[in-house]
Amino acid sequence: MNRLIILLLLFSVVFGLESVSVTEGESVTLYMNITEQQRKDGISWKFGANINIYKSLIAEIKSGNNEIKLHKDRPDERFNKRLNLDQTGSLTITNTTITHSGLYQITTNKNKTLLNKTFNITVYTRLPVPVITRDSSQNSSLSSVSNCSVLCSVMNVSQDVSLSWYKGKSLLSSISVSDHSNINISLHLECVDDSYTCVINNSITNQTQHLTTDVCHKCSDNICTCGFTEAVIRFVISALVGVATVAVLVYDVKSRRDEQKVRSDTQIK
Repeated sequence: MNRLIILLLLFSVVFGLESVSVTEGESVTLYMNITEQQRKDGISWKFGANINIYKSLIAEIKSGNNEIKLHKDRPDERFNKRLNLDQTGSLTITNTTITHSGLYQITTNKNKTLLNKTFNITVYTRLPVPVITRDSSQNSSLSSVSNCSVLCSVMNVSQDVSLSWYKGKSLLSSISVSDHSNINISLHLECVDDSYTCVINNSITNQTQHLTTDVCHKCSDNICTCGFTEAVIRFVISALVGVATVAVLVYDVKSRRDEQKVRSDTQIK
């Protein structure tokens, strides 16, 4: 693996390697702008899964007559009816699959020298939408019925991805995996509002699932998802404020009565 990385780095320095990422099913164009002389000499596009594998001819502009010819890549014909080559030398691959990941080289037919670009395409599979369920194994052990444990899961993951829990834009927890078929991540809550999401992402795209009250009970408008100690403190403060308010009202009423009594006594005299 280290040797392959070193070779790719050397390749990028020597031949101007350009990396391109695309999601499976989309089209990708490898843009070139060949000269008139290069077009007369003819150019060829070759493909290889990596730099150690022979690159098979997939498309060319023939020298002399500028005829464009597309080749089936034997034996699997992965490029069949998926290629388009124009007179600028730009190559388009439609309806991409992960089998199209690899290196693409363009050379001149006259002296077989590389042109100024080599492309490294990475095709990512479409990400599945995460599924959120109650984590029954955790909920059975929770001491309070007000607590809730949820599990976010994705199936059939075949490439490097991250699975994360967010509250709004704040990251709560995350795991990164490679070549795992099924992954999941749990989250422990006291109640649910509409700000919790589970997100799966790779380097170019993501899928998001929102946590709903169907999974865990909804937070009251007057109750936040806070710890027991903080809840007690808030309750005590609220109680003190209430007592102080009542005391002020009682004092105000008593003061008014005393003032009225003094006025009455003064009028009698």
